[in-house]
Amino acid sequence: MTQSPRSTAIQGIRPVKEALPRDIKVMLAAAFLIALGFGLVAPVLPQFATTFDVGATAAAVIVSIFAFMRLLFAPAGGMLIGRFGERNVYVSGLLIVAASTAACAFAQDYWQLLIFRGLGGAGSVMFTVAAMGLLVRLAPPERRGRVSGAYASAFLIGSVLGPVVGGLLAGFGLRVPFLAYAAALVLAAIVVRTLLRGGDGEAEGTAVAPAMGFKEALGDSAYRAALFSSFGNGWTTFGVRMATIPLFAVAVLDARPETAAWALAIFAAGNAVALAFSGRLADSLGRKPLMIAGLIITGLATGVIGLSTDLTAFFVASAVAGFGSGVLGPAQQAAVADVIGRGRSGGKVLAVFQMAADTGAIIGPVLVGLLADSLGYGWAFAATGGLLVLCAAGWSVAREPLQR
Repeated sequence: MTQSPRSTAIQGIRPVKEALPRDIKVMLAAAFLIALGFGLVAPVLPQFATTFDVGATAAAVIVSIFAFMRLLFAPAGGMLIGRFGERNVYVSGLLIVAASTAACAFAQDYWQLLIFRGLGGAGSVMFTVAAMGLLVRLAPPERRGRVSGAYASAFLIGSVLGPVVGGLLAGFGLRVPFLAYAAALVLAAIVVRTLLRGGDGEAEGTAVAPAMGFKEALGDSAYRAALFSSFGNGWTTFGVRMATIPLFAVAVLDARPETAAWALAIFAAGNAVALAFSGRLADSLGRKPLMIAGLIITGLATGVIGLSTDLTAFFVASAVAGFGSGVLGPAQQAAVADVIGRGRSGGKVLAVFQMAADTGAIIGPVLVGLLADSLGYGWAFAATGGLLVLCAAGWSVAREPLQR
């Protein structure tokens, strides 16, 4: 029997979701291990710094130095990828961070801790930029939001478990989580080295287009808005959340150090909830609506954290902030990939995008620490929330990067 065009079209529909490429699955596994290890250290790092008789600002610098070194080595990371390939740079970066983290466990004073932590930033930016480049090349354009969401979900599942385990390990001594983090990074390096097949070449079946220059990308309003929101996200998520929130929990709420670990885990849990659907929405509704909504939600919730007077309000605000961050994350990553395009090298463009986040992570904890020491934590968190609202305003006048 001859099939009608209508029946043929109906049969052509694929209701079953296509599986992710194998290399992306390998990256998901590595992201989980990296996040799990990072979560072990995050809740204890500021407290560990204060054991060397330093204040809140000096403790925040320990967080900022990591991002500062990432910022310095970001251009070099892009050049190394062009010469040695993404997989080699990925593995080398993981091993550098593993060695520096293990050294932190044996630091004898504040300055040793500062040096060891800073050296890890160089390795961190190597594997971060390599991972971003792989996601841009391997993700199909129509599924960039979902791939970015899956990658972020794997990272944040590790973030949910990491702070809890790290808080428990801290009971055996504040140096123990650093050794556990180093072990997780070595395991991630083994996974990437042995299982990632397409890391040193182009995506299969993809033609290579000329590399995108930074000036070309900067002429795109979507890329400019992404740089601004990347700065704000780095300030808040990678800076203030890691450096100031643990200190706020102990100093203002008079909570135990384990409470900070639970706050970070709750933030990550709220993030994971949003990631369950935000990547798909970014592919269907567009990148811009998700960016604006996520930035506003995260900004308002961050401001509320500084007004918290009890643990219930503190935990609820942390969960909402994490949810907002999960709304904007996949859309932001996909927007930058849209600007670059598949099959096109965007090393410099990606490096500057990452540098914007690292700049925020450097400046944020220091300025917020100074505000907290001089005016109080309420002003510190209000300034952080206001910055994210300004980032949302920047996206409101940018173009929609998703090409339908």
